[in-house]
This record gives sequence, C-alpha cells and structure tokens, in this order.
Amino acid sequence: MCRLLVVKAATGFAIAPFLERFALTARASREFQGDGWGCAWWTGTRWERYRSITPVWDDTFDRFDRTTVLIAHARSAFRNEGIVVENNMPFVEHDLVFAFNGELQGVRLTAEGRIGAEKLFRFLVLRGADLSPVALSQALDLVARRTRYVRAMNLVLARGTALQVASRFSEDPDYFTMHQSRSGDRTVVASDPFPMDAPWEPIPNGTVMELQ
Repeated sequence: MCRLLVVKAATGFAIAPFLERFALTARASREFQGDGWGCAWWTGTRWERYRSITPVWDDTFDRFDRTTVLIAHARSAFRNEGIVVENNMPFVEHDLVFAFNGELQGVRLTAEGRIGAEKLFRFLVLRGADLSPVALSQALDLVARRTRYVRAMNLVLARGTALQVASRFSEDPDYFTMHQSRSGDRTVVASDPFPMDAPWEPIPNGTVMELQ
C-alpha cells in the first residue's frame, strides 16, 4: 500500500525538506514503496506536477522551489503490476488533484481509468465529491456499498487549494492510520509521522475533513 503526504500553509514553504523527510519514511516503510512516486504543488494560479518511476528515496529534490500546498505520493504497485509513470499519483486534471492509499476488493464502479485508483478518482468527481466533505462522505459510502471488502481507503482530493482528506480502513490500524500535525498557519497530514516542530495526532478511522 502506498504512502501519502499533504502540506498546506497560508505562507510559502520550501518543498524539498518535506520531500526529503517523506522519502525517508517511505524507504523505512514495512511495505516496499519504491514503484515510483509523484507530487503536485500549487503555484498560486494552477497545479504543477512531477512524476517518476524512480523510488522517491533515490530521486533529487533541488528542482522544487516553494509553495503553499504540496501533495506527494509514494507508490507500492498492486501485485507489482502497471509500473509506468502514467499510473503514478497524484492524478491532476485541470484544478483537481487526487492521491490514494488503500485497497478495495470486489469493487463495482462505472468509471474510466487505467487502474483502480484512477477509476475511483473519476467516480468521486462524477458524484460531486470535490464540492464538500458531506458530498465526499456520501460518495465514499456509496463506494463502500459497491465493494465487497474495503481494506483501506485513505485519500486526498483537491479542487484548487480546497483540500479534503478522508481515512477509512477495516484492518491494520498501525499501518493505515493517517496522522496530522499543526503548527502556526501550516497543517501536515502523512501516512507516517516524521520529525516536526509540532506533535502528531492520529486521524480517527472514518474521518472526512476539509484541510484548513
């Protein structure tokens, strides 16, 4: 299962230090997270994206400058299949950004996509899930009803700088629990905590929230 990082702040921050810490946690993960990675960052008017099939810990981050919103994803490909850069998240379409960590077994969704995560992204957008936490919660409930077993469904969905984070899982809380750290005007959400100047708090299972 993949790893996620989301950083949002009112003032600009350097991207590289967060990616460096994210890379260390991905490398130390008990599951292999080396099937590529990607990130998206807000320029002030639009999203930019970088994706690579290089493990995140083997890449360099000096190409990145500053931003107020960062979304990063390290990939652990399902059954080691489809390891091509096009399958790497975050997915970006216009002002929409999506990244996912989880596994849905026996899911029945009518949506286009190269892989399951892309189909989920398109299904959620078709259901208006990007409009509010209530809409996202309702769409995720529908996904769960159409799924035989939700092992985990952690995700971030953004429209512009309006970010929503959802966490839902049925097993292994030590691995699937997301964490949040707030300091001043900055909020960080990550699959795995790393050294920060503010404490980390677990995000309760079943949470759907807008990131302030």
